[in-house]
Amino acid sequence: MQRDSLDDLRALVAVARERSFTKAAAKLGVSQSTLSETIRELEERLGVRLLSRTTRSVSPTAAGERLLQTAGPRIEEIEAELATIRELRDKPAGTIRITAGDHAARSILWPKVAKLLSKYPDINVEILVDNALIDIVDERYDAGVRHGEQVAKDMIAVRIGPDVRYAVVGAGSYFAKRAIPKSPQDLISHKCINQRISTHSGLWAWEFERGGRELKVRVEGQLVFNDIFQILDAALAGFGLAYVPEDLALPHIAKGRLRRVLADWCPAWSAYHLY
Repeated sequence: MQRDSLDDLRALVAVARERSFTKAAAKLGVSQSTLSETIRELEERLGVRLLSRTTRSVSPTAAGERLLQTAGPRIEEIEAELATIRELRDKPAGTIRITAGDHAARSILWPKVAKLLSKYPDINVEILVDNALIDIVDERYDAGVRHGEQVAKDMIAVRIGPDVRYAVVGAGSYFAKRAIPKSPQDLISHKCINQRISTHSGLWAWEFERGGRELKVRVEGQLVFNDIFQILDAALAGFGLAYVPEDLALPHIAKGRLRRVLADWCPAWSAYHLY
């Protein structure tokens, strides 16, 4: 079949529907003579008359009716699909897969995505929570959310939130039996709630800084989680000290559920970035 046969079939369908070359030509945006020539060339290629013409009307022949019954619905499906595709030029649509850490997903990403979904109903979002550093190309993600210093230098990244400061906190019931730590080294004698991050090959070391001095402390305790919210819950229950994002701890500190220590040792981390 020649390249322009689809347009010829579309022309045939239009004439058969309108029962008029004049009306069909107007609908297709072509001249009546051009449309007549298109149908004539189609009939010549097929070697059969498709339309019966009189001075008052146009109607399909038996061969034309058979072709219309077969090709007509398919032409309609193609036109409908093309119309749908054209609509995509004017509005965002499709599915986007994003990997994000638990804190970033809840505090930064989800509030923004929630607004996006209501504005763009044709967008689908898949958020997978993982605190490990993911190769978004290898794992077939469209984007990731991590702290700025964790993003590879060759990635395009956009800041999507403020700097994140961490806090060391414990419940009153925990401190009722233990002394307040005055320095990061004092944490060695405390029960601490650890976090496991797979890309760090083990437990995450707590990071501190003061006066240009940086320290990493490997703490110990009875509990290990890979979810920051479980760590916070365990601290609230008095099972040990936790090292969590400040924004998660502050509401509980304000209500007296948690006590903050080593505040002058806890630096601000770079903001979350979408990369």
